[in-house]
This record gives sequence, C-alpha cells and structure tokens, in this order.
Amino acid sequence: MANGWSPARSLIVAVTPRRRFAAALWLCCIAACSGQIEPGDGVGPNGGPGAPSSAHGSKPGANGAQGGSSAGAAGSGAGPGSGSDAFVASESVARRLSRGELDNVVRDLFGDDSAPATRLLAEDLFSPFDNDYTTQVASGALIDSLEVLADDVAGRVIKDAKLRARLVPCTPSGAGDETCFRQVVETLLHRAFRRPIDAAEVDPYMALLAFATEDNPSVPHDFYTAAALLVRSVLQDPELLYRIEIGKPTKDASVLALDSYEIASRMSFLLWGSTPDDKLLRNADDGMLDDGDKRRSIAEGMLADARAKTQLHRFHAMWLGYRALPHPPELTTAFQRETNALLDRVIFDEHRSYLDLFTFDQTYLDDTLADHYGLPHPSGGEGWVPYGNSGRAGILSHGSVLSAFSKFTDTSPTQRGIFVRTRLLCQTIMRPPANVNADKPPGNKDAVCKYDRYAEHRANSSCAGCHDQLDPIGFGLEQYNIAGQLRDHDEGLPQCTIAGQGEVVGHGTFSGPAELGKLLVDEDLVQSCIVQQLAQYALGRKLQENELQLVDELATRFADNDYAFDRLLIDYVAEPAFALRKEPEAMP
Repeated sequence: MANGWSPARSLIVAVTPRRRFAAALWLCCIAACSGQIEPGDGVGPNGGPGAPSSAHGSKPGANGAQGGSSAGAAGSGAGPGSGSDAFVASESVARRLSRGELDNVVRDLFGDDSAPATRLLAEDLFSPFDNDYTTQVASGALIDSLEVLADDVAGRVIKDAKLRARLVPCTPSGAGDETCFRQVVETLLHRAFRRPIDAAEVDPYMALLAFATEDNPSVPHDFYTAAALLVRSVLQDPELLYRIEIGKPTKDASVLALDSYEIASRMSFLLWGSTPDDKLLRNADDGMLDDGDKRRSIAEGMLADARAKTQLHRFHAMWLGYRALPHPPELTTAFQRETNALLDRVIFDEHRSYLDLFTFDQTYLDDTLADHYGLPHPSGGEGWVPYGNSGRAGILSHGSVLSAFSKFTDTSPTQRGIFVRTRLLCQTIMRPPANVNADKPPGNKDAVCKYDRYAEHRANSSCAGCHDQLDPIGFGLEQYNIAGQLRDHDEGLPQCTIAGQGEVVGHGTFSGPAELGKLLVDEDLVQSCIVQQLAQYALGRKLQENELQLVDELATRFADNDYAFDRLLIDYVAEPAFALRKEPEAMP
C-alpha cells in the first residue's frame, strides 16, 4: 500500500461510547497477534473460559426435556401472559459475525456474492450453530485473513463497474471531489455500522482522499483509490465485524433497553442472517422498533423477503446436521433441494403446522433422486411424489438428514441416537469415560454383524447407562444407509439381516423414519425443543436457567398457533425481552 499505510492496522475512532468499545475489541484482537491472547484460548461472556462446542445445558425445559439450548443477543423474559412486570433479560456481549453472516453482509452492502469469508476465513465452530460467541477467539491469523478479505472485496468492487456504481452513487468531478466522497463515506458507514453517523465520525475518513491525489507515476491514483481504501477500512472495522449492543438504563440497574438500531440488527440477523437494509434502518429512525406490535408487523414483511427462506434453510441445515454431506455434488444438491422444498412448503407456501415437517406424506424429487430412493418418478421430471407405503414420511426420511451423524464410513446407531436425543429432544448426553476410545468401532473381534458388535455397549455397565438410551433409536433407522437408501442387511454382509426395530425408551417403539417422526409428534417430544433450538440460534450461546421461562411461554403460543413456525418467529421478535439486554455478571 502507498506510503506503507495499511487500514488493517489503523484505528479511525470518533469519541462515542460505541466506538470506544469497538476500539477496545479491536485492540484485544491485535493483542492476540502479540501473544496476550493465545489463539485457541476460548473466551466466555464474562472473560472466562468459553464453553466447548459440544457442551449442553442440563436444566429441565418445557415438557421436562433437558435443556440443550443457547443464548446471547435476543431476550428472554416477562412477555405477554407471563404474569410478571419484572425485567427479565438475557445476558448479552459483543458477537462477531459468523462467516455466513459476513458473506451476507458483503453481498448486501456491496453486491459481491463471491462468499469471500467462506473462501478466506477459518471455519467457525458449530455447536450446533456457527454463531456461538463463547467459542469465538481472536488470533493473529484472523486479523491477517480479514485484511486479505478486505483487499479482495475492495479490488473486486472497484474493478466491476456495476458494483462500483453501487458504492459510489455520485459522479466525482475529479480525484479530490470532497463532496462526492463525503456522500460515499456517510452512506457506507450508515449501512455498515447499522446506526446513524455524525460528521465527527465521517471527517477522519476524508483523509483517505489524500491517496486519490497522491503523485505516484508508477501507480496511478484516482478517486476510486480512496474509495477502495474506504472499503478496506470499513470491512476491518469492529463495528462491522461485531454486533455491538450498549443500550440505555432502565429501572433495573442490570438491565438495558436497546435502541432502535440495535433492535434492527437483532431482527435482521435473526430473520435474514445479514445487516439491516435501508427500509429497516428507516423504521429505526422513526422509532417503530421500540414497540412490540410494530416489530411484529415489520417482521411479517421481512419474512416475505427471499433472504428469510435462505436463512431458515441454513438454520435447519445446522440444527439437523446436514450442512456438509459426504456425497458427490449432484446427490448433495438433490438432497438439499428436496429438504428446502419441504421447508418452504410447510413454513412459507402453505403455512402448515410445523409438525408436518416430521410426518408429511410427500417429498420433492427429480428422476435421479426418485431412482435413488426407489420411488415413482415425478411428473415432468421434477416435483412432488407421494411416499405411499414406502415407510418414509417427513424430513427424517430425507437423504440429507439420514446422511448426517454417520461414522466409520457407515451408519452409526449411536450417532443417530445422539442426533435424536440432542437435536430433537434437547437432552444432554454425558461424555464417554476418559478411558474409552470413542473413535474405535465397538465390538469384539468375533462379532460380524453390527447389532452383535454393538452388544458390547449393552454388556458393559459403564457404557449401558447412555447407550441403552441411544442405540435403540439408531437401530430403528438402520434399514436406511448413509445415503438414505433402503436396505435389508448390513453393507456387504448378506448374512446380517437388519430388523429395523427401534425404541425411544419410555415413549414407545418404532420402525423407520416415518414411525419415528409420528412418535416424536404424538408423544409431544419435539415441540418444545424446536423453540429451544431457535432461541439458542437467536441468542448465540447455551440457554441459562432463567431463559427457559420464555421458551415455555413461546412453546405454549406455538401450540396455540397450530405450530406455525413463522408465527413463532414473529412472536419471539415481538417479545418485550427481545429489546432488552442484561450485563453479564462479574466473575467471582
């Protein structure tokens, strides 16, 4: 960079509480480069050790389920019907955008849909979601990667005439056009930092025009040289990279009421996975987001945006474990298309009961996927096909879900049991004893068939306590292989017939995904967990005990609204506690 200046190492901070906090965050990141914060050291919400990505809560939730949820930015507290006027809010700290969120922000700010964060940044930890702030760490590698990302995006935006025009809506009269550049800075900072910008914050960026008029024959500079530096600087600013919430005091000293712009960010990142657009920022300007009923109406409009579908597709892929599948691209694409079509039909197109997701008697196929499953071809080569008496029904029959939670290149009854217990019932599964090698296939050397090999789990008293709750569920799905195809024997072992009988201990037996889905719905096992998983994603960490009250209230309203998932989202956004945050308690 000219004169050795690098926006990655430069702080442009106006004197406001928010930007002082942002500067402190950035300095913490830079400290990681000098060893003051070691890469890999988890930092929790109170500055203590972060929770491991596999940790689960253990407090009872609604319907007696064990809470395996999370929390962070949205609220939990006294809402309509709670019978309490007390402030109850969730602890909240600054949350760094996940790779997916940063890609969406770059797309919505600059029109760049090349997914630079996915290409250039290290993968986030999933627990099961990618936005758990208790697992986020600062490192020198992160800082360096962000600088590469910023340079990558800035170069593409300036070189592409269409993207450049989106960034620079005015026509510069020359390299040093201050009026046009100020307009560019004001517009970009407002959108990127998700709040109003004053002149004192704009002025420091005007110094970038000096690079536009710099006399350097070997590297010609112009107005867009300064514009590129602006993009680079903003993309590395902690106000863009972090969701920073400060709030205003309430009658409860530990609880703060978010301002309209902080609420706008909560809404947009929950419903769209991205930054607020100009319309939502105007709603914030008008103070409309301070009122729960107005938030409800605005959220309804946001759910009609195509970004809401994409966001819910991604939420389900993380929750149900099929975000990355071990199959060729063609098959993976077909699985994703099938699952997304069911999500869209249930949630958006027909506004059906969300429980139909687990019991629906049709699926969306092309001819290739129909042959893969052994189902009839759809009319016209692609469309909805009835399951008939195939033993399939709902999303648990999809190859996307059945492909997840495998092990040792084949299905794993234990892993599938863990999937049902933790992801669908929100229960806690204890870690195996320290002297157990969980990566070693089970069984004695004389056992050939999988059922016999897994008998070791049942015979060993130190294993049986957990495996008696897990393996019977997995064996009920064993007739479906790692690619979701029906089979009647272990892979390559015709002598090992699969019975396909399973049990959710304490609730009943089943055979296959259709019967499992019906059992989960009929026994009222999955309903509350759906709400807990949504809260975990919205809040960005595991749920705390006091937050289960809101889960119970929302679960009740979820049932009253015939399990309409879009209404659940809207009810959550309209909650008074959605607009509150609580300061984390000090470490003892």
